[in-house]
Amino acid sequence: MWIWPGFEFRVALRFLREGRMQTVLIIVGVAAGVAVIAYISALISGLQANTLAKTLGAQAHVTLRAPDDLVTPAAPAAPAAPDTAALTETQPRAQRLRSVANWQALVPLLEGLPAVAGVSPMVSGSGLALRGEASQAIALMGVELDRYDRLVGLRAKVVSGSARLAPGEAVIGRELAQDLGVRVGDRLSVQTGSVSGTVSDSVRVTALVDLGVKDLNRRTVIVPLRAAQSLLALPGGATQLDLTLKDVWVAQTLARELQSQFPYKIESWQESNAQLVSALNAQSISTSIIRGVVLAVVVLGIASVLVVSVVQKGREIGILRAMGATRGQVLRVFLVQGAVVGALGSVLGLLLAVALIWVFTHFVRGSDGLPLFSIALPLPMALQIALIASVCGVLAAVAPARRAAALDPAQAIRM
Repeated sequence: MWIWPGFEFRVALRFLREGRMQTVLIIVGVAAGVAVIAYISALISGLQANTLAKTLGAQAHVTLRAPDDLVTPAAPAAPAAPDTAALTETQPRAQRLRSVANWQALVPLLEGLPAVAGVSPMVSGSGLALRGEASQAIALMGVELDRYDRLVGLRAKVVSGSARLAPGEAVIGRELAQDLGVRVGDRLSVQTGSVSGTVSDSVRVTALVDLGVKDLNRRTVIVPLRAAQSLLALPGGATQLDLTLKDVWVAQTLARELQSQFPYKIESWQESNAQLVSALNAQSISTSIIRGVVLAVVVLGIASVLVVSVVQKGREIGILRAMGATRGQVLRVFLVQGAVVGALGSVLGLLLAVALIWVFTHFVRGSDGLPLFSIALPLPMALQIALIASVCGVLAAVAPARRAAALDPAQAIRM
């Protein structure tokens, strides 16, 4: 009486060795399928991570603003005469800069939420940057530097100078500096206008930053919070509170929870980047479809080879049954073959995927000579793919194994 798995394993390996060419071809096929799955998974993950990093590198995960000004409709008048037209529409109200009510008390409350990594108050508005005869429309932002740096990593985006925001200082975008012809240490004027008149202030540039988007670099001027409050006629106010989260994907859920608790206009990055989220979801769905199709091809390939093996090894199977091997043992022989083929193909496929990733990282470059983006094959992802491929190898062997176990010994020997 043979003891499993020693007997089944030895017989399975012998069958695989006897059909070397078939075995090599199916292992190579499995390896190719696993390599495609692993490489595409790593590529899409790296692409999505790079896209999110660039998109969220200059914006908050959740933004809290004062509610919009609304027009209160007039009270309904007496019913009009049948032939008289009634005016039912109201003109939308022009929006103005408004401060978030009680924002100083709200900041520590938001910072205490488990999902929140940081909160940064901001005063933002439009204005003009002036330098001699040059002028440029700008987006003026007043921030507390340390808080804002935790939000977007501003200091890491500095390309010239040192980011400081003492009174009378400013950090501007790289393209804006080129348009105005200023360098670190130069001064420029920032001018804003309102119904009460024009306000102007002179600031010294301490740093040039690259926010990753040329349009942002061309119009961004960052000044201290108090300076922006004065320039935008909003003393002691903050037009918005920017939240950065520990997990960017809980932004939508958190925004809904905050919306139900506070009477503010709260928007997540998913809402402000709806097209990007749709594109990321489409990428994920496409990747899953590709993985499913490749796995189906792998399963069919293993199954077809083992079906041929059952026909070729019919006599050997009959002899094994005549010598006392049970149907279960014959069944397990082919299941072991499927597992071995799946496991070997998975290992070779992962090695091939690592090689493809290395080639992409070292030889695929952008216009600036740097890699397009970083991709890697995390160990958990590699183990998951290998496990799935091995399980698929076993599943592919089920039908051939059942066919082999159902062979009649006498008929099989006469084959």
